[in-house]
Formats: sequence, structure tokens, C-alpha cells
Amino acid sequence: MSAFHSTPVPESGPPIPGLIGSGPAMEEVYRTIRKVAPSNASVLLLGETGTGKELVATAIHHLSKRATGPFVRVNCGALSESLLESELFGHVRGAFTGAVSNRTGRFEAAHTGTIFLDEINSTSHHLQVKLLRVLQEREFERVGDTHTVRVDVRVIAASNRDLLEEVEAGRFREDLYWRLNVVPITLPPLRRRREDILDLVAHFLDTYNEANDRYVVHIQREAISALEEYHWPGNVRELQNYAERAAVMAPGDELTLDLLPDVVQNRAAQRGGRSRGTDLDSLTYEVVQHGLVTAEPDEDGLHHKIVNRVERELIAQVMQSCNNVQTKAAVRLGINRNTLHKKLKQYNLEE
Repeated sequence: MSAFHSTPVPESGPPIPGLIGSGPAMEEVYRTIRKVAPSNASVLLLGETGTGKELVATAIHHLSKRATGPFVRVNCGALSESLLESELFGHVRGAFTGAVSNRTGRFEAAHTGTIFLDEINSTSHHLQVKLLRVLQEREFERVGDTHTVRVDVRVIAASNRDLLEEVEAGRFREDLYWRLNVVPITLPPLRRRREDILDLVAHFLDTYNEANDRYVVHIQREAISALEEYHWPGNVRELQNYAERAAVMAPGDELTLDLLPDVVQNRAAQRGGRSRGTDLDSLTYEVVQHGLVTAEPDEDGLHHKIVNRVERELIAQVMQSCNNVQTKAAVRLGINRNTLHKKLKQYNLEE
């Protein structure tokens, strides 16, 4: 009998260090992080650009048993195939023109720690084969070498595209997808966590006040309303940009409406710059913007009924297009699988 005893990880608790937000959407993310962090399982982070995938990867590492080991980041979309292969696996002297000395790759550098592979969907088939071997066997060869290197490393990957669609299109290996997708975490877009916007703005103002020797500590009511009503196609990264601008440009100690870009001040301008993602909140936003219902609930509940009808139709269509595979449908809708399951039950779509 094994004498090993694991310490149970609480499913709830204070927000994860480094992550801002306490609304329902982020609580679901926190619960999954707390469950998966102590394990060695591979994690696949999904979500739109700017939703904070690197921050989540960092949090998982710091909450894991590998926290004292290295955390190595690699943006797979920033390098060509040949450079990326050398960056990931290293090379030996003379392996190619310009290889004047041996070089240690990122996987070796991440030994006993965690490697974060951002934009994993950008990798070529050749590299996907090598990545699959690392995940399965924990070994590889440097470019131009025959000596096998063994590593102990946890892999966290991220994609802002639907990897199942990439698999269906023949651009991503299905076997690699299932190796990476042991524990998927879908990060909600900012428009689905509007209750966190004020906390995020306050956090960014604190950061940029300190960096620029400023003292912007108040937020005008009209500015708060505009921020909460904006659709945020660039997600948290866009909000961070606007908060930094306001901290630098504010004449006093208050973030006022006129310090925000025109696209935030004038909601009508969002129609040309909103996210193209297909999710429930996007569709509801479209319905409101085109005047089908009012933004505020009416007395006879018409707003609620129509929004529910739109949600039901959208979920039914996406489930049909995904052959009723809930995991895939949840990714396309931009919601958590548990949320999708509840919606299917709510709208009698389980069959």
C-alpha cells in the first residue's frame, strides 16, 4: 500500500495572486486553477487575445509543486519554423549556418519547472511531431545532434483559435491536441465579466500611478458607466492600455470620461470594432444595438424572453455544427463547459 497522501486543494478561496476579478466567470477559472495546479497534467488555455492567458499560466506554475523551478515562456507565433525549433530544442555547433556554438533550448531550460507555449496553433507539422514526443516520452534531440536529452517539464499551452477547427482543417495534429487538452481552461472575454472592470481599472491605475509618479485615485461616475458599457474587443489588454493613458494624461486625481478614447465614449462606434467572436454576450449585444430590445428589462419581461430565445437558438446552432460535442461547442461559444451544460438543461437541448 502506498504511503503517499496528497493534500486536498480547496475549490474556493481568495482570488489567485496575480489575477484580478471576483465575478462568477473568474471564480470558475479560479476553481479549475486550484484543482489542476498541484498536478503535473498538461493544461490548454483557450480564449481571445488579451484575456490574460500568460497570467493564468504563471499562476498555475506558482501554485504547483514546481514553483521553485523555472517558468519559461515561448511565443510560438513570433518565430519562423527553423528558429522556433532551435529555440525550443536547442542546437549543436555546425547544425546550420550561423550555429557557431552549442545552444540550450527552452525545454532544457525549463527542466524541473514549467514551459508555457503561447500561440501553439502557429507551429508547423514538423514541430508538432517533436512536441508530441516531448509530451509522451519527455525526450528529444537538439537540432543537428543524435544525443537524446531527457527533461522533466510541465507543459502549459495556449491558443486564441479553436484548435478543433485547426484539427479538422488539417493544420494541427489531433494526437497532439488530445495530449495538450488534458485540462482545458477557457478564459472569459472582458464583456462577459463586466463586474470586474472597476477592480481592473483600479489595479491598473495603482500600477501606472507608481510607474509615472502620478496620483489618479478617483474615477468619474460617467467614466465608470462608459467602461462598463463598452464591448471590449481587445479585452483586458485594451482596458490596461486605456488606464495607462488616463493615468499619464489626467490633469488631476480623477479619471474622467474625456480621458477615454472616443470609441469608449461613443458606444455606437463599437459596431465597427467589436470582437468577431461568436458567444452569447456578443449576440445579445447585437440584439440590443440594433434596437430589437431595450438595454434595460421591461415590465412584462419581454427583454428577458427575447434574450433567452436568442441564446437558445445560438446554442442549438453551435451544438449542431459541432456534432453535439459539448467541449468543442463550449470553446466556440466562449463559455465554460459546465456553463454550457447548464444552458443545455435550461433550454431542454440535452437531447
